[in-house]
Amino acid sequence: MSRWWAACASVAIVLLAGLPFFLNGYQIQVLTFGYFWVMLGISWNILAGYTGQFSLAQHAFATLGSYSSAAAVLALGLPPTVGIVVGALVAALLGYGLGWVTLSMRGIYFAIATWAFAESVRILIAVNPRITRGDMGLPVPFLFDTPDPFPYYYVFFAASMLTLLLNGWLLRTRVGYRMRAIRDDQELAVASGVDVVKWKRLVFMLSTALAGLAGGLYGHTVGLLSPNQAQFSQMAFVIIAVVLGGFRTLWGPVIGGLLAQGLSEALRISQEWRLVIFALLVIVVVRVYPPGIMGGLYVLAERFRRARTPRSTPSPPAVSESLP
Repeated sequence: MSRWWAACASVAIVLLAGLPFFLNGYQIQVLTFGYFWVMLGISWNILAGYTGQFSLAQHAFATLGSYSSAAAVLALGLPPTVGIVVGALVAALLGYGLGWVTLSMRGIYFAIATWAFAESVRILIAVNPRITRGDMGLPVPFLFDTPDPFPYYYVFFAASMLTLLLNGWLLRTRVGYRMRAIRDDQELAVASGVDVVKWKRLVFMLSTALAGLAGGLYGHTVGLLSPNQAQFSQMAFVIIAVVLGGFRTLWGPVIGGLLAQGLSEALRISQEWRLVIFALLVIVVVRVYPPGIMGGLYVLAERFRRARTPRSTPSPPAVSESLP
């Protein structure tokens, strides 16, 4: 089955790589921003899905990454590519600092603490127009000297696939086993000698670095930053995408991010009802089939495998050649 899944993943990657040749500029741009949600979904799933730390600040770290990248480019004169790296590093450092303060908390207390941090980021950006230009928006240089979304698509596509590969590799290492041990039973992990706080901080830092990387790429793709990026509705969208695609699955954030972005554009005619419709969709998915789309695909693949496996028929009992 692992070979079958690898073949399916390879086909999907090839199809996504060639898709822009059959789409117009608007459709390419929509799909490009879908990869932004894919990256945020993967980074959040690493933390919440595999480590059990339900953070509500992933969108805030993406915003910090985009503004830090803009500051490095506008104030220090660095090229956008270096600025994006700076944004990811700043998000990682702030994530490590926030983790140092909050990761001793559990459950709802940790979620509230990260939500408060995210709201503080949004407010600080909005009330400092001399530095961030507030609600007027901060113009930043584009990554390429062209408005054509074609090159931006492949940048986001490559970044999201590398994020996916990093996630898959991480889960197969000892770090991945420690992450799942912390999620499943923290007391048992401590009794087994796992330094729970240290690994929580490292995973949190990695998760925020990936979010900052996505935010930096996003900023130099749209060319304009605003505090709206740190609104809680953005975090809700990330959670919806991951749950829709498949929470605690490798490919779930990819499927959910692209699908949620497509549905979001289709429902743009009803901006006020868009999140309401998404919320109802998540309720239906969680009620009917909690594993999401990817979980359903796993079940179908397992049924297909069992149907193709020939059942062994019991051999008839041996008959003695001797007569009574």
